[in-house]
Amino acid sequence: MTTPAWTAFLDEERPRIEAALDRALSVPPECPSIVLEAMRYSLLGGGKRMRPLLVLASAGAVARRAGGSLDDARRLAMPAACAIEMIHTYSLIHDDLPAMDDDALRRGRPTLHVLHGEGLAVLAGDGLHAEAFVVLARDPESDDPVITARKLAVIRLVGEAAGPAGMVGGQALDLAAVEAPTGRPMTPEALEDMHARKTGALIRASALAGAMMAGADPATAAAVGRYGTAIGLAFQIVDDILDIEGNAAGLGKTAGKDAAAGKPTYPAIHGIDRSRALAADCLARADAALADAGLADSLLRDIGRWIVARTS
Repeated sequence: MTTPAWTAFLDEERPRIEAALDRALSVPPECPSIVLEAMRYSLLGGGKRMRPLLVLASAGAVARRAGGSLDDARRLAMPAACAIEMIHTYSLIHDDLPAMDDDALRRGRPTLHVLHGEGLAVLAGDGLHAEAFVVLARDPESDDPVITARKLAVIRLVGEAAGPAGMVGGQALDLAAVEAPTGRPMTPEALEDMHARKTGALIRASALAGAMMAGADPATAAAVGRYGTAIGLAFQIVDDILDIEGNAAGLGKTAGKDAAAGKPTYPAIHGIDRSRALAADCLARADAALADAGLADSLLRDIGRWIVARTS
C-alpha cells in the first residue's frame, strides 16, 4: 500500500534522478561518441530507479532524524545515487549478453548487444562501471575533510558491493549453479548466499551510502545495513516469483527465462507460497532494523513495502 508521502517522494525525486543521470553523461568524458551513445542508451532507458531512490530516502531519513536539511542531504547523496545506478546498469548490460543470460529485451527495449553488438555492449558496461567511480570521487565537490572521509568510505562500500565479494561473485555462483551436474540442487543456504551477493549487496550499499553521506553514526549505519540486507533479499525473492508469474510487457524483460534455463531460484527450491512467506519475513526484519535505528516512520519503510508488493 502506497502512502501519500511515498507517492510525493516518487513524483519529486524520480525527475531529479533522471536529470542528474543525464548530466553525468551529457558531455563525453574524452571518449568516442559511439561509446557515449551506447552508455546513454542503457543508462537513460527507464527503469524503476529503486537503488538511487533508496540512496536518497536513506539520506533524507538520517538527516530528518538529526534535524538537518533535506536539500543538503540530497546534494550530498545524489552522486552516490547516480553512481550506483550506473553500476547497476552496467551489470544489466553484461547480464543480458549471450555468455550470461542471453536476453534480447530489457526495460521494454532491445538490449544493447542486440543493437550495437556484443563487443560494444561489453565496452559500454565497462565504461559505466569506471565512470561511476569518477562520479563518486569527484562529487560532491568539497574541501571539507569530513565530506572527503564520507566519500572515501562510500567508494570502498560500493566497490566491495560491486566486486568479487559482492555482485560479481554472486553472478559467478549463478553461472556455476547452472553449469553444475544435474541431481545436485543448490541448498537453501547457498541460494541465500548467492542472492545476497548477486542482488542484495548493491541494494544494501544503496541504503548505506545514503546514510553515510548524510552523516549516520556507526549504530545507525549498522542498523541501516541490516535493513538493506533484508530488503535486498526480499527484492530477489520477488524477482524470482515474477519470473514465473509475470509477463514481458509488465516486467520489461523476458519472463520465464530463469525457469527455462534451470536456474536455482526461490520458487524452484521453496515453492511459490513459501517464497512469498520468506519475502514477508525479510520485510519484518527490515522493519525491526529501522526501529533499532529510530527510522521506523521514514520512507525507508515504504520502500520495503514497494519492493515486496511490486508486480514488475
